[in-house]
Amino acid sequence: MRFTIAGRRRRARLGILLISALALGSATALVTATEAQAAAGCQVSYTITNQWPGGFGANVNITNLGDSLTSWTLKWSFANGQTVTQLWNGNVTQSGANVTVTNMSYNGSIATGATLTGMGFNGSWNGTNSVPTSFTLNGVTCNGGVTGSPTASPSPSRTTTSPTPTTSPTRSTSPSPTPTQSNCTNCPHVDNPYVGAKMYVNPDWAAKANAESGGSRIANQPTGVWLDSMAAITAPSGSGYTRGLAGHLDAALAQGATAAQFVIYDLPGRDCAALASNGEIPAAGIDTYEHSYIDPIASIIGNSKYSSIRIILIIEIDSLPNLVTNVSGNTATSACATMQQNGNYVKGIQYALNKFHPIPNVYNYIDAAHSGWLGWDSNFQPAVNLFASTVQGTTAGFASVDGFITDTANYTPTTEPFLTNSSLTINGNPVRSANFYSYNPYFDELSYAQAFYTKAVASGFSSNIGMLIDTSRNGWGGPNRPTAVSTSTDVNTYVDQSRIDKRPARGDWCNQSGAGLGERPKAAPATHIDAYVWIKPPGESDGSSSLVPTGPNNPGGKGFDQMCDPSYGGNARNNNSATGALPNSPVSGAWFSAQFQQLMTNAYPPLS
Repeated sequence: MRFTIAGRRRRARLGILLISALALGSATALVTATEAQAAAGCQVSYTITNQWPGGFGANVNITNLGDSLTSWTLKWSFANGQTVTQLWNGNVTQSGANVTVTNMSYNGSIATGATLTGMGFNGSWNGTNSVPTSFTLNGVTCNGGVTGSPTASPSPSRTTTSPTPTTSPTRSTSPSPTPTQSNCTNCPHVDNPYVGAKMYVNPDWAAKANAESGGSRIANQPTGVWLDSMAAITAPSGSGYTRGLAGHLDAALAQGATAAQFVIYDLPGRDCAALASNGEIPAAGIDTYEHSYIDPIASIIGNSKYSSIRIILIIEIDSLPNLVTNVSGNTATSACATMQQNGNYVKGIQYALNKFHPIPNVYNYIDAAHSGWLGWDSNFQPAVNLFASTVQGTTAGFASVDGFITDTANYTPTTEPFLTNSSLTINGNPVRSANFYSYNPYFDELSYAQAFYTKAVASGFSSNIGMLIDTSRNGWGGPNRPTAVSTSTDVNTYVDQSRIDKRPARGDWCNQSGAGLGERPKAAPATHIDAYVWIKPPGESDGSSSLVPTGPNNPGGKGFDQMCDPSYGGNARNNNSATGALPNSPVSGAWFSAQFQQLMTNAYPPLS
């Protein structure tokens, strides 16, 4: 039996302090301990990373020159009335000019000779912004001199066309590394933006991960930032977002990051086949999408201040795949039929590509669903054809796309180690005929992504495109992970005992029980794969397991989807199977501690 599956997901809430920055500057203060203070000696590096009228960003590193520390308190005083407005990787208080920073639960230990990095802050200033001249660590002064002074550089200009890539048109599993970007004007548009890049770690997600027992093991991983509403761009007061797009980019600069990942996700009539992550713009609201959502994003990421950051955009999750599978047949919805008829998914994506592609440091990756959604012959080529015709309708055509992403916020394994041949027969029955696969020949994401690359290039896309695979929740480790291939002669038993994917059905997408973290983010892990990525931030819910509350616990008005209810019996999109969803889950994008803990427990490769 064949059936189509529309895998669905969650959408993340992000947020911010929006800071307008016009110039870059730096200063470094080094304060060195004397030998007499070796037991509590230190060296502090205070670096102003950027500065603009009324505001600045700074990094503060601590080198311990004395005995090992298990906790620390760093103090300094500002001389010119500066104020710390936001600090990350530390707890800050300020009284007048005096600043006190203490360690978080995860960074209190500093061994002898080690340097604590990653702490930084945004601040305000007026008139003069001199660096502090004295620091104390655990009450002992770190004596030494000060070098450097903050000097602002003029904002560089930006070109409006993308240079032609100069890298080889093919990708290998062991690419030659490219130099890491530093602050630059018109940084070249490279073939693979992940190679040689220092990836941005979202401090808002990292703080939640660090607050979980054992979460510090993964809190340093880069995750996607979901721009899932117009409010996510600017994070107005009361919106529920802690920082907006500019705030994330400013934080990336403060981290010294040279690449950051953002999800463009607010099409009119968004998620036409689901309810848990439906959007704010009505189906006919293409003008709102273009001018109140895409235009403000383009304005921010086009600021030359951010030209040193490779801005990686994941373009509109699930939209085009829904037009392939959910406008006719037993998986059709009237909402998807409407979006096909009015063309606003296609128009919106074309408009976004036209706005983003001319920015040289922007990289566009279109969502290509996953193998359990588009893997059937009846879906695969029609999907590629739709992607091709959509992109051909942009100003730059195929050149406006850098690649595609699969398995975003889904659970399909990168590989199925004991099911490597979909043509294998068991007692005369092909493995792909088992109920779990229903004749879909693609059992895993790696084979599907590589096949997608081949079909896309054959349809006109450049051979320079690359694929991304979201591995944030597709590890399926833990005690229930199979350790060998089944010996059963019944094809269904053989598949069920051999597969690491333990969902009741491949169409199950909401907060899956038993899932684990997958491969850690990694650049160029396989042929034609630009990176394994964590676009879905682990720990963020896909949707509520029960009727959705109103009010402060659901500020975005997210809907209830029965696929998030553990007791629901399923529908045509999951072969009328159990949902496999975890109980007691919050609305999509909200933090789900029980799921986060399970993902760590079942991580594969296991966490150390």
